[in-house]
Amino acid sequence: MPLDRFVLILVIAIAAAGATIWLGAVVSASFVATPVAALALIPALLILYLLWRVLSDRLRNSEDDHYDRIDR
Repeated sequence: MPLDRFVLILVIAIAAAGATIWLGAVVSASFVATPVAALALIPALLILYLLWRVLSDRLRNSEDDHYDRIDR
């Protein structure tokens, strides 16, 4: 496994753990607070969508894997 892919997996795992805790706090706070606080979910969903698009593009991009096929 290339080092960049391993580091990417580590970063994704740490970010997913942090995002899960943060999103749980936002959701639970929105139910406790006024219904207007539910609007805090919109930026959370936008951040998750952006993260999904960046990661999917990074993993599908064949140009990034060019140097993985070169013998050293």
